[in-house]
Amino acid sequence: MKICPTCRRTYSDDGLNFCLEDGTVLTLAPSEAPPTVMMNQPRPTDPAPISAAGGINAPAQPYSMKPKKSSKTWLWVVAILGLLLLVCGGGIAAMVGYVYTHPELAANNSKVPSNRPVVINGNNSSTPSASPSPSPFDSASFDTLDLSEWVRDTSAWGNTEFTNGEFIMSSKQKGYYYVLVAPEGYTTDGAVTHVTLSNIDNANSSMGYGLVFHSNPDPLVDDFAFLINTKTRKYRVVTHKPGKESTVVAWTTSPFIKDGTQENILEARDQADKTDLYINGQLITSVKNAAAYKNGVPGLYSGDAARIAFKNLEIKK
Repeated sequence: MKICPTCRRTYSDDGLNFCLEDGTVLTLAPSEAPPTVMMNQPRPTDPAPISAAGGINAPAQPYSMKPKKSSKTWLWVVAILGLLLLVCGGGIAAMVGYVYTHPELAANNSKVPSNRPVVINGNNSSTPSASPSPSPFDSASFDTLDLSEWVRDTSAWGNTEFTNGEFIMSSKQKGYYYVLVAPEGYTTDGAVTHVTLSNIDNANSSMGYGLVFHSNPDPLVDDFAFLINTKTRKYRVVTHKPGKESTVVAWTTSPFIKDGTQENILEARDQADKTDLYINGQLITSVKNAAAYKNGVPGLYSGDAARIAFKNLEIKK
């Protein structure tokens, strides 16, 4: 007879070495005398079976062990951790949203240099929300330039044609731009000038294409050019002096530019000391025109051999 010194449970099986209740090593019951061995008792010939893992398999018992009660402390730990994650995570998300909707928290409040134009409406959102500004052309008389007369039979710099009511022009080669301007008398001083254009082949043009204003009647001597690139949906403003093109406004993204081969309307509204520039009725930027050519005329610009179709080049005083 064996006994568990912990729970005091007794076992009659001498081959059992551990308590089936708590696993304690069994000892001989103190009140039991050593068994008498009979001289004629046969020796056992069937040893206990061996498991594949090398341990001794105990004989099956007529009862099953009750599983220990599992502690529920971990449930409280998980619940507390979840609550902390919810509170902290929500706070982090709120901060990210606040910085995103308040860019002044993430950017320096540096002033625009006085020698650079001030961008009036530089919205870079992919979903434009501003309302178009009413154009003076909506209810006023205007002069329309006959672009069919701008076709050149031959030119060392550019190609021109007039097809289906559109004046199509391009530079002869990539890396070059081609500019044509109106004759004297079509002054853009104090006027509103606009033109409709499209990139008919959806071609790449690193230089852009668009509207020239305040130009000397001799092209590229003194002028401003308001240019767009529908492939990248960006615009820029440049000025020309003999043999030199200078940047006034660097390439800037605008959601108001229609991409691909869609038509875009560029407009320059001349004021006393500045010219406001519009794309499809939306005010985009303004440039100072104190040094503009007096009584300058409008014109057209196309760069990088991209074929650009122009129509409705109009001026209103």
